Amino acid sequence: MTDHAPSESTTAEPTGRIVLLTTSHRVAPGVLSWPAWQALHAADRVVCADPGHPQLPYLREAGVEVVHESPEAHALVEACAGGRTVVVLPGGEGDQRLTDGLARLAGSGRVAMPDLELLPGSYDLPGARLLDLVQVMDRVRRECPWTSRQTHRGLAKYAIEEAYELVEAIEDGDREELREELGDVLLQVVFHARIAEEGTGDAGDRDEAFSIDDVAGALVEKLIHRHPHVFGDAQAETPEDVSAHWQRTKAAEKRRESVTDGIPVGQPGLALAAKLAGRVRAGGVAVELPRGEGIGYELLALAARAEAEGIDPETALRAAARAYRDAIRAAEGVGE
Repeated sequence: MTDHAPSESTTAEPTGRIVLLTTSHRVAPGVLSWPAWQALHAADRVVCADPGHPQLPYLREAGVEVVHESPEAHALVEACAGGRTVVVLPGGEGDQRLTDGLARLAGSGRVAMPDLELLPGSYDLPGARLLDLVQVMDRVRRECPWTSRQTHRGLAKYAIEEAYELVEAIEDGDREELREELGDVLLQVVFHARIAEEGTGDAGDRDEAFSIDDVAGALVEKLIHRHPHVFGDAQAETPEDVSAHWQRTKAAEKRRESVTDGIPVGQPGLALAAKLAGRVRAGGVAVELPRGEGIGYELLALAARAEAEGIDPETALRAAARAYRDAIRAAEGVGE
């Protein structure tokens, strides 16, 4: 009979878990997802390299102990030995050094790696990047020699230029250009709102200050008030119903004496003529087009006719002019 040495059964030690808990600075500190709170309370260790991390006061208030350290990748892996869980709270820019180190260890094949989990603790809501825009605009206004000296009146020409460039991008059908030009128009809104926040007029006089939040708040109220078929009990089955209600609401809000009130006369002539004709038609005002000699009256009649047929004469003329431009370039032998 031959004796055999008893075989040794080996059980691998649990390698544990590393949780990288990311948070958005665009969401109020302390507002974390339920899985994030579960991971924090269940963790054997919570570490954060940034002692000024905005989440820390709220974690302490919730009874979560946070260790201020910036562990190396290998030390973090060792801290998970025996099945322990370590939650890492990166700073706003992340921790590239740590993640690169973990990636190298995992790729080496020589280290028993813990489970790695990326856990978003908070998500950006739609429109969250607008908060970044407001912060950047505030800093640029304070620190840029050119931006800090601008006024509403001095910036007015840029608002007109950017609006025309946006229209051109729409007509060209260029999505990349459209996104950029929308940003440039948005910049004008944020820029003017930031200037208005200081309450200083173009002549240096003190005006009533308002902020971008006041601008947005007023717009929200206006949209809700003018869309009772969306936010209330009113009925609107067709676009015409919506337009009619919109005009009635505007008239009640503005308490206008004339249908022409509120129409900017500084806009391009064809657009102005069409706007006047549209107001007359919508308001049921019994007035005929003025008669006179010259191309101006002929253009007025054409603009009114276009508006009645649902055509924007400014857009129509611009399209024809673009075709004319292309024909000129073709005659010159100039390629696009």
